Amino acid sequence: MARIRHLSAPSITRRRFLQAAGALSVALAAQSVPRPVRAEIATVESPPRMGLLTDLTLCVGCRVCEVACNKANKLPRPEVPFSDSTVFEKERRPSAGVFTVVNRYPSPDGGRPVFRKVQCMHCNEPACVSACPVAAMVKTPEGPVIWDERVCIGCRYCMMACPFSIPAYEYSSAFSPRVRKCTMCYERVFKQGGIPACAEACPTKAIVYGQRAELLRLARRRIIETPEKYVDHIFGEKEVGGTSWLYLSAVPFENLGFPQTLDVAYGELTWDFLTAVPVVLILWPALMIGLHRFGLRREQLAAEEALKRAAQERKEERR
Repeated sequence: MARIRHLSAPSITRRRFLQAAGALSVALAAQSVPRPVRAEIATVESPPRMGLLTDLTLCVGCRVCEVACNKANKLPRPEVPFSDSTVFEKERRPSAGVFTVVNRYPSPDGGRPVFRKVQCMHCNEPACVSACPVAAMVKTPEGPVIWDERVCIGCRYCMMACPFSIPAYEYSSAFSPRVRKCTMCYERVFKQGGIPACAEACPTKAIVYGQRAELLRLARRRIIETPEKYVDHIFGEKEVGGTSWLYLSAVPFENLGFPQTLDVAYGELTWDFLTAVPVVLILWPALMIGLHRFGLRREQLAAEEALKRAAQERKEERR
């Protein structure tokens, strides 16, 4: 009679699991994992690339754009009221709960201070899009750069890649953090037929929304017609390969906190770098994040089960 050999199930340790997971990630690297998605720029824009032009000579620092952005995006109430001018005492940056801010800068000639609105620039060749290993950041054909939370793995490469330091991360949200930034009111504009909230609300018309090509023509016309009023430079026309958000100013842009030496397309540099990085180096952080979230979920389920058992025991004791 043939002997039947009984094999006991091997115990799965954390180390064995990680080894197996690492091997699996290498095996899948060339097959199922999306490569970094490059932002392709069509020579003929269809649909037309949209954008916004901010004329800083018209901005009075009323912060109505901040109010409109807060309301349109259902953002939390600010710590400092919109009517409080003390916010201008220090330079601010957009955050996970604030998509746009207005900063105040002294005029070089000692005249009226200059106000500058800060938000995502919606680059033509976004470094954040090229840096994202899973295509969670997307450059839409219409112009806005948006984020897909269904795909994001929380690596935050987009934050490191952005030359304007715009994308922000919800560190306060433990289980479902999001990357947050201005979307150019994508849903409101391209699905509901409106215009960006800040442009609609601006009382001095310092913010103009339209086709990027038309905005460039408008900006050049203003510079030509009143050369004494503007510096001969449209910020965003060529910086980092061009941006969908453009600026005019009477003051040199370097005096207003604008980053300089942006004459290269950062998306190109990021893409070239990422294509040289082995995919496993991208997979491994994602795997670790997945394991961490799995562990947190398991602890949560264990705690819920313990509470159920305790409640059941108390119920039986009452009987």
